[in-house]
Amino acid sequence: MEEKKFDLNSLIGFILIGIIIVYMLYQNAPTEEELQERAKQEQIDQEEEDAGQPTLDLSNTQEAIVANPADSAATAAAQNALGAFAYSAGLPSATENITVFENDVLELKVSNQGGYITEARLKEFVTYKDVPVYLIKDGNASLDLVFNHQNRTLHSKELFFEPTVSQEGDNKVLSMKLKISPTQYLEYRYTLKPGDYMMDFSVRTQGLSNVMDTSNDAVLHWELAGYRRAKSVAYENRYTELIWEYEGGKDDYLGQQQRTTDESIDVTYVAFKQHFFTSILLTDKPWKTASFVSENLVEDEDIDTLYTKKFKAELPLAYSGGELSYDMDWYYGPTDYKILNAYDRNLDEVVPLGWGIFGWINRYLFIPLFGFLSSFLPYGIAIIVMTILVRLALSPVTYKSYLSQAKMKVLRPEITEINEKHKDNAMKRQQETMALYRKAGASPMAGCIPALLQLPVFYALFQFFPSAFALRQKSFLWAEDLSSYDTIYELPFSIPLYGDHISLFPILASIAIFFYMTMTTGQTMQQQQPGMPNMKFIMYISPLFMLVFFNNYASGLSLYYFISNLITIGIMLVIKNYIIDEDKIHAKIQENKKKPKKQNRFQRKMSEMMEQAEAQQQQRGKKK
Repeated sequence: MEEKKFDLNSLIGFILIGIIIVYMLYQNAPTEEELQERAKQEQIDQEEEDAGQPTLDLSNTQEAIVANPADSAATAAAQNALGAFAYSAGLPSATENITVFENDVLELKVSNQGGYITEARLKEFVTYKDVPVYLIKDGNASLDLVFNHQNRTLHSKELFFEPTVSQEGDNKVLSMKLKISPTQYLEYRYTLKPGDYMMDFSVRTQGLSNVMDTSNDAVLHWELAGYRRAKSVAYENRYTELIWEYEGGKDDYLGQQQRTTDESIDVTYVAFKQHFFTSILLTDKPWKTASFVSENLVEDEDIDTLYTKKFKAELPLAYSGGELSYDMDWYYGPTDYKILNAYDRNLDEVVPLGWGIFGWINRYLFIPLFGFLSSFLPYGIAIIVMTILVRLALSPVTYKSYLSQAKMKVLRPEITEINEKHKDNAMKRQQETMALYRKAGASPMAGCIPALLQLPVFYALFQFFPSAFALRQKSFLWAEDLSSYDTIYELPFSIPLYGDHISLFPILASIAIFFYMTMTTGQTMQQQQPGMPNMKFIMYISPLFMLVFFNNYASGLSLYYFISNLITIGIMLVIKNYIIDEDKIHAKIQENKKKPKKQNRFQRKMSEMMEQAEAQQQQRGKKK
């Protein structure tokens, strides 16, 4: 076996090779300038790689531009990331600037980012805390046009628009453009007219037919969370809802559930109604389909006091010839019937006046009448005068009702005699009682029918007062706001259904309705037939219902019912003491009883049925 020996020549060779390699590396090392340039190139390569992904992260890229617009490398990277819309990213407008846009009644602030309204203030109104009324503020609303570009989904609210303000006659115009080039852009155009809550709003594109993917509709996403503006958030929330018009004039709304969704076709407007203030988006060209969401944000009135409901609407915008072109209108203003109805676009349906005959009574009777009276009278006095006029108009109905009760009172002895005579035979007792009514020309239902005729008026007013914008923040006596409850004492605790306060007008209305019920049901209870509703129970439950339920309602409504019942009591006392003579009524009844009464077909049929039933009852008695 050969022994290995140390080779000095090999060692010297390895050392020389190492020296040569170190020298070559030293000679080819990059300078400091080259290192900086290489770092920039690596950053560009990385951003180009990110830009090739299916979705875009536009926010970081645009933030880099805003932070250092002079950095050409960052600008180049941004352009690669934004694709065709890189032109807008390099504009001086690509910052968080705000454009103020206003007229006499409305102040709007529009952000460069997204090009939509980020603040809307109604100049003429304040909340119950005397702070300005904002429909939009502090991020409670957004507008986002979602569209496809080069197999990517883009959101307009993440991109920067360039604002241009101009004047067209008396109108102010704000153009917000998301540009690809000076002649290629997406534009939001707002036009404000003097003294008007309604502004023109259009969405259109120019020169983007080869840039945007038009195989699917662009979708406009509109969202808004409604601010609380009233003392009772629960009461305000009851009248806060999403409403829309569809199919050329029909209207619908989402309910009051915790979360409600719906869809519709051929939609022409969407309203986010917040009781006394409303945001409405209208279109001249109907949206083919639309989807809506309403979320209730109030779980505890003592805690959740900032927002009432959150609304969402998704509205498709169809391309025409590869471009978008939609002429719309936007309303930010009060939920005032007169203002909304003046636009002649079916916007009066946003005001909940009731359906059918109830809405008709409000539109053509109570709204014009109250508008006339309040034009020269204080609002509380106008309610009282309107109440007097309504009760006088209904006084013939009251007379008919009381006359029927007087007839029943005169017949009471004979009815008592019949009841005693046939106390063991209910069928015979019923037959003879009906025969007595027929001969005397009286009927227990005659007193109910006039009362039923007053129900449309009752329900119409129930809808009118909570929706009357004119009553908002108008005071009367101790009531600070006739559109809200009148507090005379704050309770240190909350009573279920009743609330944490005491309102005086509902108490007065309850007392008045109790006396009215006592007068109208007292004699009815004395002649009450078996099987009829317990009138005594109704006499007590009605005032209690008024006391509890109306404690949180508009004080103007409670004032109306208080005055109405007082007037009705007065009219009934006049009728009883000065108009109706019970002796004459008795004489008239006796004359009627002597006259032969012809039975109509229905009466004959009823008599035959009752006779047959009596015969069957007698047969069963014989078998026993």
